[in-house]
Amino acid sequence: MGRELIYNGHKIKPPSWASVTYPIRYILSEQRLVFVLIGIAISTLIFNIVPNSSPMASSRYLQIPDSLHSTESTHLPRRIAYELHGGISRVNTGGRVPLGLRRKSLRVVVTGGAGFVGSHLVDRLMARGDSVIVVDNFFTGRKENVKHHLGNPRFELIRHDVVEPILLEVDHIYHLACPASPVHYKYNPVKTIKTNVVGTLNMLGLAKRVGARFLLTSTSEVYGDPLQHPQVETYWGNVNPIGVRSCYDEGKRTAETLTMDYHRGAGIEVRIARIFNTYGPRMCIDDGRVVSNFVAQALRKEPLTVYGDGEQTRSFQYVSDLVEGLMRLMEGEHIGPFNLGNPGEFTMLELAQVVQETIDPNAKIEFRPNTEDDPHKRKPDISKAKQLLGWEPTVSLHQGLPLMVSDFRQRIFGDEKEGGDSVITLSSA
Repeated sequence: MGRELIYNGHKIKPPSWASVTYPIRYILSEQRLVFVLIGIAISTLIFNIVPNSSPMASSRYLQIPDSLHSTESTHLPRRIAYELHGGISRVNTGGRVPLGLRRKSLRVVVTGGAGFVGSHLVDRLMARGDSVIVVDNFFTGRKENVKHHLGNPRFELIRHDVVEPILLEVDHIYHLACPASPVHYKYNPVKTIKTNVVGTLNMLGLAKRVGARFLLTSTSEVYGDPLQHPQVETYWGNVNPIGVRSCYDEGKRTAETLTMDYHRGAGIEVRIARIFNTYGPRMCIDDGRVVSNFVAQALRKEPLTVYGDGEQTRSFQYVSDLVEGLMRLMEGEHIGPFNLGNPGEFTMLELAQVVQETIDPNAKIEFRPNTEDDPHKRKPDISKAKQLLGWEPTVSLHQGLPLMVSDFRQRIFGDEKEGGDSVITLSSA
């Protein structure tokens, strides 16, 4: 036949029409056709109904916002980037939360978390349900400040110096690590500036690696001996770069520079707080700061030491007010810097009189020569924090000082309860 093929001398016949139509006839046989139709119906039912029946499909996840598809180099937090590039293709934006579900707890690291301010911040974070890692070398921090959390599975305590790198998986970083009182930061000035510079570099590097939000606790000392009163965040300061306080003042100024450079250059989410004089329970008793000095001296029946003529001014905020401000700053959308302090201004003599009224009206005042580079005036302008954070201090000196005195009395005279740190706070919410 003309349609036969020749391959290696052998004739190959083309397939017959019957062999081509056999599979179709096989499927269309009566019984098999029924099963095929049933299978198609079941498949259609599954694909159309099952995805929409998931209670989370319509309420928990939303489509990725257009802003996340931008061609600009937008930096995404680690946990969102993981969901985008992993098995999850939609992002939980937090706009709609299913009924009965609580807010997702965060994993937070607090450097210097065993210190005065850090331990009060840890208390607040733990109280709201976050998992907290405290990193502290215990130079000025005390284990007693956080030991009441040691049995909690959401709490970890790591003895570590931030001048050495550390690898952690966290969402937020509160960077408080640095001695803050003149007695402590002057003790080893080279170590102080290394903590401010190298320590901040290490924690910013951690924030970059894991996509965490970073908050730097800077200081009012960046204003030096100010020529502007009160001090606003736009004031650049009047700092002695080679003085005995420079390790702290210039160290914090450099830390602010590094923080902003990481934000601009690497897209890190950052926040900057400039903290003014703060007092409260758990302060180091002999740290050289004026409030702790006066309280400890009055309790010990010693003269209250006033340096210079006593006309220098300071503003004193209670620690719970500061913690509230730090948390609002971290959770907000503004970088800062923000002044966090109490604008109520006292001379050193006025403060001494308040301590006398609170502890011992017969306490004597002793004048001594002033220390080098001691600022003459210090008062924060907190207009920016009021407007953008909705924050202002609520605890007056006359309210907060007795709580600090009670804590100091327990620690000085040894009647502290077993197991006990002194958790004494006033709500500023």
